[in-house]
Amino acid sequence: MTADNTDSDTAESDDENPSARTPGGGAAPEPEPIEPAAPEEFGLVQAWWGDGKGKTTAAMGMGFRAAGHGYRVHMLQFMKGGADSVEGVRGEYNAIAAMPGFTYENAGHYGWHGLLDGSADDEHEAQARGAFERAEALVAGAADADLSGPLPLDGEPDDGVHMLVLDELLYAVDRGLVDPDEAVSLAESKPEGLELVLTGSHAEPAYLEGVADLITNVRKVAHPFDAGHRARRGTEY
Repeated sequence: MTADNTDSDTAESDDENPSARTPGGGAAPEPEPIEPAAPEEFGLVQAWWGDGKGKTTAAMGMGFRAAGHGYRVHMLQFMKGGADSVEGVRGEYNAIAAMPGFTYENAGHYGWHGLLDGSADDEHEAQARGAFERAEALVAGAADADLSGPLPLDGEPDDGVHMLVLDELLYAVDRGLVDPDEAVSLAESKPEGLELVLTGSHAEPAYLEGVADLITNVRKVAHPFDAGHRARRGTEY
């Protein structure tokens, strides 16, 4: 009788290719074409704050994930007017421009509010006020749209989006450029199907307790900035 070597052959094959033991069998799923679609369970408010790196990165990662499913995503950035350590065109802008259904706009005065870097604090305040009014308009546009259905991937964000990322809004509140009650009112006024993502601030946004469905503290254990490293192309911008 000839011995059945199937099990031993499989074991040898798995030893040579450990990824074969994964649920996907070591094969990368084939990407699907990105077509307009509608999320079934969007509608929460998220807040990402803390002294660690990764708040904006996490928000944009969710944006890319949502856009990959064909959902309409827009990111409005507060307080991102630039600094001498960061180039004007950041890597994420190029990536977003290449992604169907994902758009962005940037607001902010050069420098950083309150840091005596030569920038005018009244200009920071004016930029933040303009960005907040823009955020209100985007939320109103989403309220007028049918978020239960697909939205054109090349449509204007004013005509409705499924996910709206307000990057650094919490920093603007922390710096006193936006009133916390206004941020709460904005979150409470959003339509049911809009996923609203707020980022920024090293200070805990206690005003969002009971308003935000997800509040994540991105905590610093170590940071290269503390050792004198400046922003690096490809990791920070």
